[in-house]
Amino acid sequence: MDEGRDGLSGMRRDRMMRLHEHMAAFGRRYVQLLAAVLYNCHLSGFVTGRIGKSISKGICAPGLNCYSCPGAVVSCPLGSLQGALSMSAYRFPFYMLGTILLFGILLGRVICGFLCPFGLIQELLHAIPFPKVRKNRLTRALSYMKYVILALFVIVIPIVKMSPGFCKYICPAGTLEAGIPLVLLDEEIRETVGLLFSWKVYVLVVCILLCAVCYRAFCRFFCPLGAIYSFFNPVAFFGISVDRGKCTGCNACIAACRMDTKRVGDRECIHCGACRNVCPEDAIRYRHAFERNNR
Repeated sequence: MDEGRDGLSGMRRDRMMRLHEHMAAFGRRYVQLLAAVLYNCHLSGFVTGRIGKSISKGICAPGLNCYSCPGAVVSCPLGSLQGALSMSAYRFPFYMLGTILLFGILLGRVICGFLCPFGLIQELLHAIPFPKVRKNRLTRALSYMKYVILALFVIVIPIVKMSPGFCKYICPAGTLEAGIPLVLLDEEIRETVGLLFSWKVYVLVVCILLCAVCYRAFCRFFCPLGAIYSFFNPVAFFGISVDRGKCTGCNACIAACRMDTKRVGDRECIHCGACRNVCPEDAIRYRHAFERNNR
């Protein structure tokens, strides 16, 4: 009789855990969608094909969102940083460095998990029923690629060539959110596209395919903005934390995480909360800066 009750209690706990997981995922998805709408609420731009030039464009969104998207009402921190670095020979980029420093110290890669529209797009692509590639040693090795891209395309090329290297040659978010809509909506722009635009579309297609089979592939392997924010993860004001007193070291959290994390809250962690839903000891929770990660 007791075994039957224990089994029933276990089933109820499993149901409650699954319900909690679905509610948490829905809540995060809602925040992601809200951020995407707020960043791109210049709706008339999607009709006219004209880039908005409101005063708010002088403000950077925390997530990756192209300045040239017809609906954008804010700027992209990565694009703005490249522009500022390209002019660094004449003026030090205090504003952009300060802005990214503020975002990083406050949120770290919480931005990647909650406030990045292109992160939302990647997760929706991954929901397409294709065969999936789980994280492994190769994906963990590839996760260092984003730091190479950060150094070369976001820092070196803008300073040396005075050109936004990442935006110009790689950024699939810019191609999807700005390049393709503008080409479709503006005949003058359509007549000027050439080999570079074809290359950017090719990069976008490859990125879409990778994201369909590998969870947040662009975020994990190629995104230099995520690379920047990753340096702040250990010291960010908000984040996710493990209560060492409760933790038994079962590593269920790492097994459930689809990012290339080695421990909760490390540089690859986007604080999505998936680990909280599987922790058998309820040892994982969101924290603020006055609470230290005890793991």
